[in-house]
Amino acid sequence: MKDRVTIETDDAYEGDDLRKAREALAASEARFGVLADSMPQMVWSTRPDGFHDYFNARWYEFTGVPDGSTDGEGWNGMFHPEDQDRARELWEQSLRTGQPYEIEYRLRHRSGVYRWTLGRAVPLKDGDGRITRWFGTCTDIDDLKRMEQHKEVLSQELSHRIKNIFAVVSSLIALSARKHPEAVPFARDLRTRVGALARAHEFVRPHTDVSRPTVGDMTLHAFLADLFRAYAAEDGTPRVILKGDDAAFDDQAATSVALLFHELATNAAKYGALSMPEGRVILTTETRDDRFVLTWVEEGGPTISHEPRHAGFGSSLASLSVENQLGGKLERRWEPQGLILTADLPSTALSRRRAAARTSETR
Repeated sequence: MKDRVTIETDDAYEGDDLRKAREALAASEARFGVLADSMPQMVWSTRPDGFHDYFNARWYEFTGVPDGSTDGEGWNGMFHPEDQDRARELWEQSLRTGQPYEIEYRLRHRSGVYRWTLGRAVPLKDGDGRITRWFGTCTDIDDLKRMEQHKEVLSQELSHRIKNIFAVVSSLIALSARKHPEAVPFARDLRTRVGALARAHEFVRPHTDVSRPTVGDMTLHAFLADLFRAYAAEDGTPRVILKGDDAAFDDQAATSVALLFHELATNAAKYGALSMPEGRVILTTETRDDRFVLTWVEEGGPTISHEPRHAGFGSSLASLSVENQLGGKLERRWEPQGLILTADLPSTALSRRRAAARTSETR
């Protein structure tokens, strides 16, 4: 009898524990539902195999479809036909690898209009690393997309107008040279400089992924070679010679680098090495651990007897570009044979891709 009572008591305890566990689970699910429905994003969840079995109220409010109609595989039919294959491929890749899911696609609104949406999902894993569920969100980014497109149109229009201005200036120089034959060599050099500035403008202006131009191989040396072409000898021989390590380069640093070296080359052409026919500049670029060092050395110019007493606007602009914009250090030495300038930059200053890679390495 005692054993029977003990067994019955144990069964009662097991039944009570199970009931409490079910109540706790139901309460947890209720809390999750309230939380998910209160979010501005659309929230969804799937089983480990990717079968969609939950969408919050925001999803049904946005799409206007009946409850449960997008469970399973029905969700993919809500995307724009051009986005469906891409969305499915990325989702299947995440299911295979367990990597987070992220994609931008066009989702059909209840009005029938497709709106751009950012979809994200992450897996929930148990103690053994097995995926037990996926949780995801969809965020309406259509207004942001439209703003980006509007910005792109404005950027293209502004660039087009500025390029036209460069073309008009170049044409006016050529026209003036016809009336003054003695100025033809000067006009030719001036048109070359205007052309170089036009190419630099196309690179340094703000860009989107669509409008981004290709200058050379999108490296620092390619950009600088294009910038210095205006200062070449009459036969086309470069007078600013690039040596050393090349580096990935994008519009993160383009404006600051262009301002720095345009100022240096202009001053060298007026007062320094490039003002003399035999003068030249050696620009050496070198990677040193987590730094990138650029050294500008002028040779063959007028002898320098002393350091300039006053820093002009151009010198201040160069310092501002390196120290404030690029986070580097600028040093000038006025040697008898010419200016030696060193710009010591963080290796991440020239490219946002390099900066992103460096951030990932340190995590």
